[in-house]
Amino acid sequence: MTFAEQLALMPSIDHLSAIELLDGETVIARIENRPGQAGSVRLYHALYQEFGAISDIAAQKGLRLYAEHTADAQAFPGKHPNIDRLFPIAEGGQPLAVRLIAA
Repeated sequence: MTFAEQLALMPSIDHLSAIELLDGETVIARIENRPGQAGSVRLYHALYQEFGAISDIAAQKGLRLYAEHTADAQAFPGKHPNIDRLFPIAEGGQPLAVRLIAA
């Protein structure tokens, strides 16, 4: 399935304005619910709902769900920062907590 097809199966994020990813108490990323980032908010939200954090297992699933964009991210590091962030976590890196920011 393509990323767009995967997104169609994920829960709505209409109630969110953003998601923050935290390493301890430090916010390392904020993904806004706006065009160009809403797909990543929806994916990270779905992972958070299923796993409670962005752990290695969650990151591995996230890379599968990003589908065709994962290969593009591997080929062009830095082009897809929300995907790039998952690679080291998927390999056993530090999990990230998630903070939901209501709309």
